[in-house]
Amino acid sequence: MDTADREWRVIREESRPGPMQMALDEVAAETAAAGGPRTVRLYRWEPSCLSLGYHQAPDTVDWEWCAREGVDVTRRPTGGGGIYHDSVGDLSYSITAPREELPGGLMDCYHALLDPVLDGFSRVGVPVEFVSSEAPALYEPACYLRALNPAHDLVVAGDGRKVSGNAQYRQRDAVVQHGSITYSALADRHLSAFADPGRSAAEFADRVTGLDEHTDADRDAVVAAFEDALAAWCDADEGEWTDDEISRARERVNEKYASDEWVHRRPRARS
Repeated sequence: MDTADREWRVIREESRPGPMQMALDEVAAETAAAGGPRTVRLYRWEPSCLSLGYHQAPDTVDWEWCAREGVDVTRRPTGGGGIYHDSVGDLSYSITAPREELPGGLMDCYHALLDPVLDGFSRVGVPVEFVSSEAPALYEPACYLRALNPAHDLVVAGDGRKVSGNAQYRQRDAVVQHGSITYSALADRHLSAFADPGRSAAEFADRVTGLDEHTDADRDAVVAAFEDALAAWCDADEGEWTDDEISRARERVNEKYASDEWVHRRPRARS
């Protein structure tokens, strides 16, 4: 994908609550569609957060555990299952650009936008690849335990366990791709966020791995590697949010990402 002659900014890792992180992705898409900078960024969920997939039923969540442990719950605009984003164990990124500048085919678009993510893994010495074939689902409500998809699931080469899940959503004029990169898997906490996963920590560990199992790089070094990989991919300038973007994102949090109507919405039956 040619990113030359287009304005890109990199926003380095920021710690914010989950609803605000989702709102900022949405606002970044509006900025890109309006002719402003395209955005690559890394972000941290603070406090830890369970992000539900767009179609996920709220009764799959252990609400009492989340409240007791101080874990936020929000809902993503992307599909798939829920992801427990630990404030230490998870790294998340997003890439936002106008639709017209990205490949039209979904698979091609995923692969183009995952180039810098794969570079980030390479920079910390962990070989990662697209899963070569589908693996059966272990527990559908949890993203990391759903069937593995060769389009957007990344596994450690030679190990075969998932280390990153990625998703896209498309507005009329812009595309947002965001993803979760597991630094530390924390199986017990991940499973505890769900009401009845019916899977053990050992089964989770057989499917999911974290970078801390494969590299001596600490979290700060991993964050820096992925930030640099994202910035290098599109020759991005150092950037930050405008006051207007922050204001609009806060409005979006109140209207949508932190509202009971959005978070507790029940999915419509699919035909």
